[in-house]
Order: sequence, then structure tokens, then C-alpha cells
Amino acid sequence: MNYFNLFSTIFITKGVHRILISDLHRDISELYPLELYELIEELKNDSIENILQKYDDDSKEIVQDYLDLLLEKEYGFITKNNWDQNFPPLSKEYDDPSSVSDIFIEIKNIEILQSIRDSIDHLGVKHLVIFSENKLYFEDFLKADQLFTNTGLENIEIFSPFHEGIDHDCIHQLDKNTSRIYSLVFYRSGKIPFKPDQHLRFALEFSRQDLKISACGKVEMKYFNTNLSKVLEAVNHNSCLYKKIGIDANGNIKNCPLMGESFGNIYTHTLENALAQTSFKKYWDLTKDHIEGCKDCEFRYICTDCRAYTERTHQSHDGLDLSKPLKCGYDPYSGIWEEWSRNPLKQHAILSYGLQKVKGSKPVI
Repeated sequence: MNYFNLFSTIFITKGVHRILISDLHRDISELYPLELYELIEELKNDSIENILQKYDDDSKEIVQDYLDLLLEKEYGFITKNNWDQNFPPLSKEYDDPSSVSDIFIEIKNIEILQSIRDSIDHLGVKHLVIFSENKLYFEDFLKADQLFTNTGLENIEIFSPFHEGIDHDCIHQLDKNTSRIYSLVFYRSGKIPFKPDQHLRFALEFSRQDLKISACGKVEMKYFNTNLSKVLEAVNHNSCLYKKIGIDANGNIKNCPLMGESFGNIYTHTLENALAQTSFKKYWDLTKDHIEGCKDCEFRYICTDCRAYTERTHQSHDGLDLSKPLKCGYDPYSGIWEEWSRNPLKQHAILSYGLQKVKGSKPVI
């Protein structure tokens, strides 16, 4: 007897009408008919020969075509007899040793980072995102990088308005003298000022747009992430807020800078003070399996869940917002994508958030 076995890095998410097969090794996801899910379930428990005997000639041909597809896509392999029992499934556990993994901070000046430097080191933060509405200069980028010398912070991503001081020489010096900056995004550049060197240590991007963090949370396929770590995080925790801290431009400590609830201010509280409050972590374990609409969506584990902007339609008995992200235009029940901002059912929420002024802006977090 022959048995079909899925590779352990193949992750299947069942939706209402379709399934999403995610290859977590290659970071690729593809959509398939729901009937393929039923066949894969059969193949887990029975031999190929026994399954083919259950169908008439026409259906048997379809089954064989699906099996050929699974093999062609390298989603699995065939073994003899009971060898399939020797391949354990991938563990879906997610482990992050840090107390906090990511911090997003809006800054008015680079000096404010000094007030959270020790907390970042103590909490084991690995990733820092800095968004500045004011122009940053070479010395500012250097300070941000060097401030975290002898800490566990691994990488820094910075968004800053473009200005004439950002030239080839500035970028070359930053590439030479920084070690933690891994991404620089200069917005309001008007036009692309110069072509970056191909061998820069960090990613460099110029955007003509006037980026606003209020543009965060837009759900589109181009933002989906099939990375193994991100998928496992989404299965177990909230894909946007788990082990994250947001700090707005006024220093308020939040789950996300765009959310209303504050847990102190960095001028009077430490990040540890905020983290110690029970309610700070209330959204950390809210997965897509509990969000209205998302729980039936085939994209739910590769999509980021925005709690700052939602449709405001559902709430748990504990007061958690279980509503679908406002900026999602996908309907899992029809399988159709539409422009979210034109949906008449979303207009009340759009107005209440004041988002009619930022439609079409590019997300920065």
C-alpha cells in the first residue's frame, strides 16, 4: 500500500469555500478548492489505493489529478506501508523568551529614546520601530544606533521625513558606522533622490507619500506573511499586539500608539510599570479564531489583526473588541475583495475614527 504524507512545513487553513495551503519553508501560500481539503483529510487516514477504490472512474481521475498536484507542488511525498507513522507533524507551539519583543515609538526628538533605553534592555526587546514626523539627521541616526550598545536590541527600523541632508555620503556613513539599523524609510521625498547602492547593509526606501501611522491596519494580500514564526504566532496569539508596546508622540504607553487606552507615560512611568498592569495584556492571546468574520477566513493565520481600527460590531463578555478589522475589504463568505473604504456598512466607523482624511495612505506599521 502507498500512503501520501504532507511535509511538516505545509500548513493548511480551511475557509468557508476555499483552503489556503501555506508552504512555511518557502514562504508561499496558494488557494485551492475546498474539496482538496477533504481529500487531504482522507489521505491522512487511508492508503491511496483504498481511497481510489471509493470513487467512480470520473471522480477517480479528479482524485488522481489532485494527488499529482500535491506531488508536483512538493507539498508531500509517498511512502510504502506504514512508514507514514514515522513522520511526526510540525509542533504548533510558539515560544518567545522576551518579555516584550517589539516596541513602536513616535518621537518628536531623538533624545526621548534615552528614557526607555534601560527598559528595552531589561525586557529583552529585539526590534524597535521609530517614527518621526520631524526631520532626522545623520547625528540622530547615529545616536539612536549607539544608544543601544551593550544591550540585547538587535535591530532598529526608522521612518523619517526626507530632506536634502540625506545624500549618498550620509547613507554611506550610516552604513559604515551603525550596526543595529536595518531599515530606513524616508517619506515625503517628492521624487526618488538617488539610486541606493546595491550592497548596503540595511534596507533603504524613499516614499513620495506623506506617511501617517493612522494609515496602519490595512488588510491586503501584499501584506500577508507566510513566515513560519509569524504563522505560529498567529495560531497562538494576537498577530499584531502580542508582546508589543506602542508609545505615541506624547509619550503615552499603549498596546498600539493608535489605540485609546493608555497605561502610563514614559515621562512618569517605566515600561515595566505598564506591563505589570493586568489589562495591558488583555489582547495578547486574542487570535483570529475569535474575531468575527476572521474566524471563517482562509487567510486568518497569515494576516495581521488590527485592534486599533475595527468595525465596532462585536464585543466579548469581558469587554474585548471582537470585531473584524475595519480596513479589510475581503468577505470570506463570498470570497470577494472590495475596497474597504467604500463599504456603506463601514462608513459610521470610518467617520468615528476620522479616517476619511487618510484613505489610501501607505501603512507604516
